[in-house]
Amino acid sequence: MSTIDYTQEIPTVEGKPSAQSIDEVVSRPLDTKPGNVWKILITITSLMLLVGAGALGWTFYKGIGVWGNNNPVGWGFDIVNFVFWVGIGHAGTLISAVLFLLRQRWRTGIARFAEAMTIFAVMCAGIFPAIHTGRAWLDGYLFPYPNANNIWVNFTSPLLWDVFAVSTYFTVSAIFWYIGLMPDFATLRDRTTNTLKKNVYSILSLGWRHSSRHWQHYEKAYMILAGFATPLVLSVHTIVSFDFAVSVIPGWHTTIFPPYFVAGAVFSGFAMVQNVLIFVRQAFNLKHIITIGHLEKMNQVMLLVGTMVGYAYAMEFFVAWYSGNQFETFTFINRALGPYAWAYWTMVSCNVIFPQLFWIKKIRTAILPMFILGVIVNIGMWFERFVIIVTSLSRDFLPSSWGMYTPTMYDFGILIFSFGLFFTNVLLFVRALPAVSIAEVKAVVDGAQPSHKGGHH
Repeated sequence: MSTIDYTQEIPTVEGKPSAQSIDEVVSRPLDTKPGNVWKILITITSLMLLVGAGALGWTFYKGIGVWGNNNPVGWGFDIVNFVFWVGIGHAGTLISAVLFLLRQRWRTGIARFAEAMTIFAVMCAGIFPAIHTGRAWLDGYLFPYPNANNIWVNFTSPLLWDVFAVSTYFTVSAIFWYIGLMPDFATLRDRTTNTLKKNVYSILSLGWRHSSRHWQHYEKAYMILAGFATPLVLSVHTIVSFDFAVSVIPGWHTTIFPPYFVAGAVFSGFAMVQNVLIFVRQAFNLKHIITIGHLEKMNQVMLLVGTMVGYAYAMEFFVAWYSGNQFETFTFINRALGPYAWAYWTMVSCNVIFPQLFWIKKIRTAILPMFILGVIVNIGMWFERFVIIVTSLSRDFLPSSWGMYTPTMYDFGILIFSFGLFFTNVLLFVRALPAVSIAEVKAVVDGAQPSHKGGHH
Protein backbone atom coordinates (compact mmCIF):
# COMPACT_ATOMS: atom_id res chain seq x y z
CA MET A 1 0.00 0.00 0.00
CA SER A 2 1.50 3.31 -1.07
CA THR A 3 1.68 6.26 1.25
CA ILE A 4 1.37 9.92 0.43
CA ASP A 5 4.25 12.15 1.44
CA TYR A 6 2.54 15.39 2.35
CA THR A 7 5.90 17.10 2.80
CA GLN A 8 6.20 17.20 -0.97
CA GLU A 9 3.44 19.80 -1.12
CA ILE A 10 5.31 22.25 1.09
CA PRO A 11 8.87 21.47 2.13
CA THR A 12 8.71 21.58 5.92
CA VAL A 13 12.49 21.80 5.91
CA GLU A 14 14.42 22.39 2.73
CA GLY A 15 17.34 20.09 2.08
CA LYS A 16 18.30 17.29 4.48
CA PRO A 17 19.87 18.96 7.51
CA SER A 18 20.99 16.77 10.37
CA ALA A 19 19.59 17.08 13.87
CA GLN A 20 22.91 18.50 15.01
CA SER A 21 22.93 21.19 12.30
CA ILE A 22 19.41 22.24 13.30
CA ASP A 23 20.58 22.57 16.90
CA GLU A 24 23.50 24.70 15.76
CA VAL A 25 21.52 27.00 13.43
CA VAL A 26 18.63 27.66 15.81
CA SER A 27 20.88 28.04 18.87
CA ARG A 28 23.49 30.25 17.21
CA PRO A 29 21.77 33.58 18.07
CA LEU A 30 21.77 32.51 21.73
CA ASP A 31 25.46 31.64 21.74
CA THR A 32 26.91 34.58 19.80
CA LYS A 33 27.16 38.26 20.50
CA PRO A 34 24.55 40.46 18.78
CA GLY A 35 25.59 42.04 15.50
CA ASN A 36 25.49 45.68 14.49
CA VAL A 37 22.10 45.37 12.79
CA TRP A 38 20.52 44.03 15.98
CA LYS A 39 22.13 46.81 18.01
CA ILE A 40 20.82 49.47 15.62
CA LEU A 41 17.31 48.00 15.73
CA ILE A 42 17.25 47.72 19.54
CA THR A 43 18.44 51.32 19.75
CA ILE A 44 15.58 52.47 17.51
CA THR A 45 12.95 50.52 19.46
CA SER A 46 14.40 51.76 22.76
CA LEU A 47 14.07 55.35 21.52
CA MET A 48 10.46 54.59 20.60
CA LEU A 49 9.91 53.34 24.14
CA LEU A 50 11.52 56.49 25.52
CA VAL A 51 9.32 58.79 23.44
CA GLY A 52 6.23 56.82 24.39
CA ALA A 53 7.19 56.78 28.05
CA GLY A 54 7.29 60.58 27.98
CA ALA A 55 3.78 60.68 26.49
CA LEU A 56 2.54 58.17 29.06
CA GLY A 57 4.16 60.08 31.92
CA TRP A 58 2.55 63.34 30.83
CA THR A 59 -0.80 61.56 30.53
CA PHE A 60 -0.53 60.29 34.10
CA TYR A 61 0.47 63.75 35.31
CA LYS A 62 -2.13 65.84 33.46
CA GLY A 63 -4.87 63.28 32.79
CA ILE A 64 -6.37 61.94 29.58
CA GLY A 65 -7.52 65.44 28.67
CA VAL A 66 -4.20 65.78 26.83
CA TRP A 67 -5.52 63.29 24.26
CA GLY A 68 -7.74 64.20 21.34
CA ASN A 69 -10.80 62.53 22.89
CA ASN A 70 -13.78 64.84 23.18
CA ASN A 71 -17.53 64.87 23.38
CA PRO A 72 -18.95 62.94 21.48
CA VAL A 73 -15.78 60.98 20.52
CA GLY A 74 -15.02 59.47 23.93
CA TRP A 75 -13.04 56.63 22.36
CA GLY A 76 -10.10 57.55 20.18
CA PHE A 77 -6.62 56.16 19.69
CA ASP A 78 -6.83 54.32 23.01
CA ILE A 79 -9.51 51.84 21.97
CA VAL A 80 -8.41 51.85 18.31
CA ASN A 81 -4.97 50.65 19.38
CA PHE A 82 -6.41 48.16 21.87
CA VAL A 83 -8.51 46.42 19.21
CA PHE A 84 -5.59 46.56 16.75
CA TRP A 85 -3.12 44.84 19.10
CA VAL A 86 -5.59 42.20 20.24
CA GLY A 87 -6.05 41.40 16.55
CA ILE A 88 -2.29 41.12 16.00
CA GLY A 89 -2.20 38.51 18.75
CA HIS A 90 -4.63 36.21 16.96
CA ALA A 91 -2.27 34.68 14.40
CA GLY A 92 -0.05 33.09 17.02
CA THR A 93 -2.73 30.93 18.59
CA LEU A 94 -4.24 30.16 15.19
CA ILE A 95 -0.90 28.92 13.82
CA SER A 96 0.01 27.06 17.00
CA ALA A 97 -3.26 25.56 18.15
CA VAL A 98 -5.75 25.47 15.28
CA LEU A 99 -3.27 24.44 12.58
CA PHE A 100 -1.79 21.87 14.97
CA LEU A 101 -5.19 20.27 15.52
CA LEU A 102 -5.76 20.29 11.75
CA ARG A 103 -2.33 18.64 11.27
CA GLN A 104 -1.04 21.38 9.01
CA ARG A 105 2.66 20.58 8.84
CA TRP A 106 3.63 23.95 7.38
CA ARG A 107 3.18 25.51 10.83
CA THR A 108 6.32 23.76 12.12
CA GLY A 109 8.93 26.41 11.40
CA ILE A 110 6.82 29.43 12.30
CA ALA A 111 4.67 28.36 15.26
CA ARG A 112 7.14 29.27 18.02
CA PHE A 113 7.68 32.78 16.74
CA ALA A 114 3.96 33.33 16.22
CA GLU A 115 3.26 32.21 19.80
CA ALA A 116 5.78 34.72 21.14
CA MET A 117 4.29 37.52 19.06
CA THR A 118 0.86 36.69 20.48
CA ILE A 119 2.11 37.27 24.01
CA PHE A 120 3.88 40.51 23.09
CA ALA A 121 0.84 41.83 21.19
CA VAL A 122 -1.52 41.12 24.09
CA MET A 123 0.90 42.93 26.42
CA CYS A 124 0.70 45.96 24.12
CA ALA A 125 -3.09 45.70 23.95
CA GLY A 126 -3.42 45.66 27.73
CA ILE A 127 -1.83 49.09 28.04
CA PHE A 128 -4.67 50.98 26.39
CA PRO A 129 -7.79 50.02 28.37
CA ALA A 130 -5.70 50.36 31.53
CA ILE A 131 -4.77 53.99 30.83
CA HIS A 132 -8.12 54.76 29.19
CA THR A 133 -9.81 54.54 32.60
CA GLY A 134 -8.05 57.80 33.52
CA ARG A 135 -6.92 56.49 36.89
CA ALA A 136 -4.73 53.54 36.02
CA TRP A 137 -3.82 52.98 39.65
CA LEU A 138 -7.40 51.91 40.35
CA ASP A 139 -7.54 49.28 37.59
CA GLY A 140 -7.35 46.55 40.19
CA TYR A 141 -11.04 47.11 40.76
CA LEU A 142 -11.69 45.72 37.27
CA PHE A 143 -11.09 42.24 38.68
CA PRO A 144 -13.89 40.71 40.77
CA TYR A 145 -12.37 39.96 44.14
CA PRO A 146 -13.74 40.59 47.66
CA ASN A 147 -12.56 43.95 48.96
CA ALA A 148 -13.09 46.09 52.00
CA ASN A 149 -15.52 48.43 50.24
CA ASN A 150 -17.72 45.57 49.00
CA ILE A 151 -17.59 47.06 45.50
CA TRP A 152 -18.23 44.61 42.66
CA VAL A 153 -17.77 45.03 38.97
CA ASN A 154 -20.61 45.25 36.47
CA PHE A 155 -20.80 41.69 35.15
CA THR A 156 -23.25 42.71 32.42
CA SER A 157 -20.76 45.07 30.76
CA PRO A 158 -18.84 43.83 27.70
CA LEU A 159 -15.96 46.04 28.86
CA LEU A 160 -15.59 43.70 31.83
CA TRP A 161 -15.88 40.68 29.55
CA ASP A 162 -12.79 42.06 27.81
CA VAL A 163 -10.87 41.83 31.07
CA PHE A 164 -11.72 38.16 31.46
CA ALA A 165 -11.25 37.28 27.78
CA VAL A 166 -7.92 39.03 27.24
CA SER A 167 -6.40 37.93 30.57
CA THR A 168 -7.47 34.32 29.94
CA TYR A 169 -6.13 34.47 26.41
CA PHE A 170 -2.79 35.79 27.64
CA THR A 171 -2.51 33.16 30.38
CA VAL A 172 -3.35 30.21 28.13
CA SER A 173 -1.09 31.49 25.34
CA ALA A 174 1.82 31.91 27.77
CA ILE A 175 1.39 28.38 29.18
CA PHE A 176 1.04 26.93 25.67
CA TRP A 177 4.21 28.75 24.63
CA TYR A 178 6.16 27.56 27.66
CA ILE A 179 5.08 23.92 27.28
CA GLY A 180 6.33 23.98 23.69
CA LEU A 181 9.68 25.40 24.86
CA MET A 182 10.42 22.64 27.40
CA PRO A 183 12.10 20.16 25.00
CA ASP A 184 14.16 23.00 23.55
CA PHE A 185 15.28 24.12 27.01
CA ALA A 186 16.52 20.57 27.60
CA THR A 187 18.40 20.60 24.29
CA LEU A 188 20.02 23.93 25.16
CA ARG A 189 20.87 22.61 28.64
CA ASP A 190 22.63 19.58 27.19
CA ARG A 191 24.71 21.47 24.66
CA THR A 192 25.80 24.55 26.60
CA THR A 193 29.11 24.72 28.49
CA ASN A 194 28.23 27.86 30.40
CA THR A 195 27.45 26.98 34.01
CA LEU A 196 24.93 29.78 34.53
CA LYS A 197 23.07 28.98 31.32
CA LYS A 198 23.06 25.27 32.17
CA ASN A 199 21.49 25.98 35.57
CA VAL A 200 18.87 28.31 34.08
CA TYR A 201 17.97 25.87 31.30
CA SER A 202 17.85 23.01 33.81
CA ILE A 203 15.29 24.87 35.89
CA LEU A 204 13.22 25.90 32.87
CA SER A 205 13.23 22.38 31.35
CA LEU A 206 11.69 20.95 34.56
CA GLY A 207 13.86 17.83 34.46
CA TRP A 208 13.15 16.93 30.83
CA ARG A 209 15.22 13.89 29.77
CA HIS A 210 13.92 13.27 26.21
CA SER A 211 12.52 9.94 27.38
CA SER A 212 9.62 8.21 25.67
CA ARG A 213 7.46 8.75 28.74
CA HIS A 214 8.22 12.48 28.74
CA TRP A 215 7.32 12.75 25.06
CA GLN A 216 4.02 10.93 25.60
CA HIS A 217 3.01 13.23 28.46
CA TYR A 218 4.21 16.26 26.52
CA GLU A 219 2.19 15.44 23.42
CA LYS A 220 -0.94 14.81 25.48
CA ALA A 221 -0.51 18.09 27.35
CA TYR A 222 0.16 19.95 24.11
CA MET A 223 -2.96 18.46 22.51
CA ILE A 224 -5.14 19.39 25.50
CA LEU A 225 -3.82 22.94 25.59
CA ALA A 226 -4.28 23.28 21.82
CA GLY A 227 -7.90 22.18 22.20
CA PHE A 228 -8.37 24.62 25.05
CA ALA A 229 -6.74 27.49 23.16
CA THR A 230 -8.67 26.99 19.92
CA PRO A 231 -12.02 28.36 21.20
CA LEU A 232 -10.13 31.36 22.55
CA VAL A 233 -9.12 32.33 19.00
CA LEU A 234 -12.79 32.82 18.21
CA SER A 235 -14.01 34.03 21.60
CA VAL A 236 -11.49 36.78 22.37
CA HIS A 237 -12.12 39.04 19.40
CA THR A 238 -15.80 38.10 19.44
CA ILE A 239 -16.00 39.52 22.95
CA VAL A 240 -13.98 42.57 21.86
CA SER A 241 -16.57 43.11 19.13
CA PHE A 242 -19.30 43.08 21.79
CA ASP A 243 -17.85 46.36 23.08
CA PHE A 244 -19.50 47.82 20.00
CA ALA A 245 -22.22 45.38 18.94
CA VAL A 246 -24.24 45.52 22.18
CA SER A 247 -24.52 49.31 22.00
CA VAL A 248 -27.18 51.31 20.17
CA ILE A 249 -24.72 53.48 18.22
CA PRO A 250 -25.51 53.41 14.49
CA GLY A 251 -22.84 51.46 12.65
CA TRP A 252 -22.09 49.30 15.69
CA HIS A 253 -25.39 47.66 16.56
CA THR A 254 -25.09 44.70 14.20
CA THR A 255 -24.70 40.93 14.46
CA ILE A 256 -22.03 40.79 11.75
CA PHE A 257 -19.38 42.19 14.11
CA PRO A 258 -18.21 38.95 15.82
CA PRO A 259 -17.21 37.00 12.66
CA TYR A 260 -16.12 40.23 10.98
CA PHE A 261 -13.77 41.09 13.86
CA VAL A 262 -12.35 37.56 14.04
CA ALA A 263 -11.56 37.55 10.31
CA GLY A 264 -9.95 40.98 10.60
CA ALA A 265 -7.88 39.85 13.57
CA VAL A 266 -6.52 36.82 11.71
CA PHE A 267 -5.85 39.09 8.71
CA SER A 268 -3.72 41.60 10.62
CA GLY A 269 -2.08 38.95 12.79
CA PHE A 270 -0.84 36.93 9.82
CA ALA A 271 0.43 40.11 8.15
CA MET A 272 2.51 41.03 11.20
CA VAL A 273 3.92 37.52 11.64
CA GLN A 274 4.82 37.40 7.95
CA ASN A 275 6.58 40.78 8.14
CA VAL A 276 8.73 39.89 11.13
CA LEU A 277 9.52 36.36 9.94
CA ILE A 278 10.97 37.77 6.71
CA PHE A 279 13.57 39.63 8.78
CA VAL A 280 14.23 36.69 11.12
CA ARG A 281 14.83 34.13 8.38
CA GLN A 282 17.28 36.50 6.70
CA ALA A 283 19.10 37.66 9.83
CA PHE A 284 19.62 34.21 11.38
CA ASN A 285 20.11 32.09 8.26
CA LEU A 286 16.84 30.18 8.71
CA LYS A 287 15.76 30.16 5.07
CA HIS A 288 15.80 26.36 4.92
CA ILE A 289 13.52 26.16 7.99
CA ILE A 290 11.25 29.20 7.41
CA THR A 291 10.84 28.59 3.69
CA ILE A 292 9.14 30.49 0.90
CA GLY A 293 6.50 27.77 1.11
CA HIS A 294 5.66 28.81 4.66
CA LEU A 295 5.38 32.45 3.68
CA GLU A 296 3.27 31.61 0.64
CA LYS A 297 0.82 29.66 2.78
CA MET A 298 0.54 32.65 5.11
CA ASN A 299 -0.15 34.90 2.12
CA GLN A 300 -2.87 32.52 0.94
CA VAL A 301 -4.52 32.69 4.37
CA MET A 302 -4.30 36.49 4.20
CA LEU A 303 -5.94 36.42 0.77
CA LEU A 304 -8.77 34.28 2.13
CA VAL A 305 -9.54 36.31 5.25
CA GLY A 306 -8.98 39.58 3.37
CA THR A 307 -11.70 38.56 0.94
CA MET A 308 -13.94 37.74 3.91
CA VAL A 309 -13.28 41.19 5.37
CA GLY A 310 -14.16 42.78 2.00
CA TYR A 311 -17.41 40.81 1.97
CA ALA A 312 -18.17 42.10 5.48
CA TYR A 313 -17.64 45.69 4.30
CA ALA A 314 -20.15 45.15 1.49
CA MET A 315 -22.64 43.45 3.81
CA GLU A 316 -22.54 46.38 6.21
CA PHE A 317 -23.84 48.66 3.47
CA PHE A 318 -26.44 46.10 2.41
CA VAL A 319 -27.72 45.62 5.98
CA ALA A 320 -27.87 49.40 6.51
CA TRP A 321 -29.94 49.80 3.34
CA TYR A 322 -32.12 46.73 3.89
CA SER A 323 -32.93 47.69 7.49
CA GLY A 324 -34.64 50.88 6.39
CA ASN A 325 -33.10 52.62 9.39
CA GLN A 326 -32.20 56.15 8.35
CA PHE A 327 -29.55 56.47 11.06
CA GLU A 328 -27.75 53.32 9.91
CA THR A 329 -27.97 54.40 6.28
CA PHE A 330 -26.57 57.84 7.07
CA THR A 331 -23.70 56.36 9.12
CA PHE A 332 -22.36 54.28 6.23
CA ILE A 333 -22.86 56.97 3.63
CA ASN A 334 -21.04 59.33 5.96
CA ARG A 335 -18.16 56.86 6.25
CA ALA A 336 -17.71 56.66 2.51
CA LEU A 337 -18.44 60.29 1.59
CA GLY A 338 -18.16 62.30 4.80
CA PRO A 339 -15.25 64.13 6.46
CA TYR A 340 -13.47 60.85 7.27
CA ALA A 341 -13.84 59.45 3.75
CA TRP A 342 -10.05 59.52 3.36
CA ALA A 343 -9.72 57.04 6.24
CA TYR A 344 -12.50 54.81 4.88
CA TRP A 345 -11.03 54.55 1.38
CA THR A 346 -7.55 53.99 2.82
CA MET A 347 -9.06 51.08 4.74
CA VAL A 348 -10.80 49.62 1.67
CA SER A 349 -7.73 50.02 -0.54
CA CYS A 350 -5.36 48.40 1.95
CA ASN A 351 -7.63 45.58 3.10
CA VAL A 352 -9.58 44.65 -0.02
CA ILE A 353 -7.95 45.92 -3.21
CA PHE A 354 -4.19 45.51 -2.66
CA PRO A 355 -4.38 42.00 -1.08
CA GLN A 356 -5.98 40.71 -4.28
CA LEU A 357 -2.47 40.83 -5.74
CA PHE A 358 -1.82 37.66 -3.75
CA TRP A 359 -3.73 35.78 -6.46
CA ILE A 360 -0.53 36.17 -8.51
CA LYS A 361 1.96 33.46 -7.56
CA LYS A 362 5.01 35.57 -8.42
CA ILE A 363 3.89 38.20 -5.90
CA ARG A 364 2.88 35.56 -3.38
CA THR A 365 6.36 34.04 -3.43
CA ALA A 366 8.54 37.15 -3.83
CA ILE A 367 9.94 38.58 -0.59
CA LEU A 368 9.73 42.33 -1.29
CA PRO A 369 6.16 42.41 -2.73
CA MET A 370 4.78 40.18 0.01
CA PHE A 371 6.49 42.27 2.70
CA ILE A 372 5.07 45.51 1.27
CA LEU A 373 1.60 44.00 1.06
CA GLY A 374 1.89 42.79 4.67
CA VAL A 375 2.70 46.33 5.81
CA ILE A 376 -0.20 47.68 3.73
CA VAL A 377 -2.59 45.18 5.35
CA ASN A 378 -1.63 46.25 8.87
CA ILE A 379 -2.02 49.92 7.93
CA GLY A 380 -5.46 49.11 6.55
CA MET A 381 -6.48 47.11 9.62
CA TRP A 382 -5.49 49.95 11.92
CA PHE A 383 -7.58 52.32 9.84
CA GLU A 384 -10.47 49.86 9.97
CA ARG A 385 -10.60 50.21 13.75
CA PHE A 386 -10.23 53.97 13.41
CA VAL A 387 -13.14 54.16 10.95
CA ILE A 388 -15.42 51.95 13.04
CA ILE A 389 -14.85 53.88 16.25
CA VAL A 390 -14.32 57.50 15.25
CA THR A 391 -16.77 57.92 12.36
CA SER A 392 -19.60 56.31 14.33
CA LEU A 393 -19.03 58.41 17.46
CA SER A 394 -18.38 61.72 15.68
CA ARG A 395 -21.91 61.79 14.29
CA ASP A 396 -24.36 61.52 17.17
CA PHE A 397 -28.14 61.26 16.86
CA LEU A 398 -28.42 65.03 17.25
CA PRO A 399 -26.52 67.20 14.72
CA SER A 400 -25.93 69.72 17.50
CA SER A 401 -23.80 67.06 19.25
CA TRP A 402 -21.55 66.34 16.27
CA GLY A 403 -17.83 66.82 16.65
CA MET A 404 -14.57 66.00 14.90
CA TYR A 405 -11.76 63.99 16.46
CA THR A 406 -8.17 65.15 16.07
CA PRO A 407 -5.43 63.11 17.79
CA THR A 408 -2.71 64.96 19.66
CA MET A 409 1.01 64.26 19.81
CA TYR A 410 0.42 62.36 23.04
CA ASP A 411 -1.93 59.97 21.22
CA PHE A 412 0.77 59.34 18.64
CA GLY A 413 3.42 59.08 21.35
CA ILE A 414 1.58 56.28 23.15
CA LEU A 415 1.00 54.51 19.81
CA ILE A 416 4.76 54.72 19.17
CA PHE A 417 5.34 53.35 22.67
CA SER A 418 3.25 50.26 21.90
CA PHE A 419 5.19 49.53 18.71
CA GLY A 420 8.45 50.12 20.58
CA LEU A 421 7.41 47.68 23.29
CA PHE A 422 6.35 45.06 20.75
CA PHE A 423 9.49 45.17 18.63
CA THR A 424 11.80 45.44 21.65
CA ASN A 425 10.27 42.24 23.01
CA VAL A 426 10.68 40.59 19.61
CA LEU A 427 14.37 41.57 19.42
CA LEU A 428 15.05 40.36 22.96
CA PHE A 429 13.18 37.12 22.27
CA VAL A 430 15.29 36.17 19.24
CA ARG A 431 18.47 36.68 21.32
CA ALA A 432 17.29 34.92 24.48
CA LEU A 433 15.17 31.97 23.30
CA PRO A 434 15.05 29.74 20.20
CA ALA A 435 12.90 31.49 17.61
CA VAL A 436 12.11 28.16 15.96
CA SER A 437 11.01 24.99 17.74
CA ILE A 438 14.09 22.73 17.62
CA ALA A 439 12.13 19.64 18.64
CA GLU A 440 9.38 20.10 16.06
CA VAL A 441 11.76 20.79 13.19
CA LYS A 442 13.95 17.80 14.06
CA ALA A 443 10.83 15.63 14.11
CA VAL A 444 10.26 16.11 10.37
CA VAL A 445 13.78 15.65 8.99
CA ASP A 446 15.52 12.43 8.03
CA GLY A 447 16.44 10.38 11.08
CA ALA A 448 13.53 11.52 13.18
CA GLN A 449 12.31 8.92 15.64
CA PRO A 450 9.23 7.03 14.39
CA SER A 451 7.33 7.88 17.58
CA HIS A 452 7.59 11.56 16.71
CA LYS A 453 6.47 11.46 13.11
CA GLY A 454 2.86 11.53 14.09
CA GLY A 455 3.46 14.33 16.52
CA HIS A 456 2.81 18.05 16.33
CA HIS A 457 4.51 19.12 13.10
